[in-house]
Amino acid sequence: MPTSLPPDAPVLVLATPGGTAGVAEEIASVVRVDNPQIEVRLTSVTDLADSLPAGRDAVVVPLLTWDDPVIMAEIGKAVAASGSGAVVTEALGPHPLLAEALHIRLAERGLARADRVRLLNVSSPVDAVVLATVGGGRALHAVQATAVLLASRLTLPVVAASLDSEPGVDVAAQRLRAAGAGRLAIAPCLIGHEAPADLVERAAASIDAGHAAPLGAHSAVAELVARAYGSQLAT
Repeated sequence: MPTSLPPDAPVLVLATPGGTAGVAEEIASVVRVDNPQIEVRLTSVTDLADSLPAGRDAVVVPLLTWDDPVIMAEIGKAVAASGSGAVVTEALGPHPLLAEALHIRLAERGLARADRVRLLNVSSPVDAVVLATVGGGRALHAVQATAVLLASRLTLPVVAASLDSEPGVDVAAQRLRAAGAGRLAIAPCLIGHEAPADLVERAAASIDAGHAAPLGAHSAVAELVARAYGSQLAT
């Protein structure tokens, strides 16, 4: 990301599938603080067409961890309806930074240990991790790469599972325990607006596992937003 941009540089439009209050607003604030040279606008997907700047280029960054086809289609329709010619980036994941943020969220709950320099696992309080997502089979397929990246960081088995379809976290837990993993943790690969707040808690209780917080306004999420914008400037 350049340290300075011309006044007519594209606007970064952060499009959230949920409301703009809460976690989306926090992420936008972190992006602005870390990248004061970028003009950042935050909008919901439903209000996207009215939020795109008139007579100026824009880069729309979906606040998603995977390319949800339904939401991406809504974004595409909104951009087309606006007639602005704005560019839409891919979702934020999969990416090693997401795996790093998931690792840190686990460590914050005492479910993983990390050294301060490289954030590599030293010894773990759990035997395996369930990487949880929502969005059905497509979401489950999309987060497989993130599961591999997280497993590499933790040097532990990581199995992806769905919170809203089958195979669910119970199937993942059975598979892991059959392989000898007694102590489990759930790492939600969610920004925070994708599911009810208690969905992860109930899933964790159902398999007697600990759980990390969603990604939320982690600095890695904000960095991925800025990188998505910067990659469009480069092209």
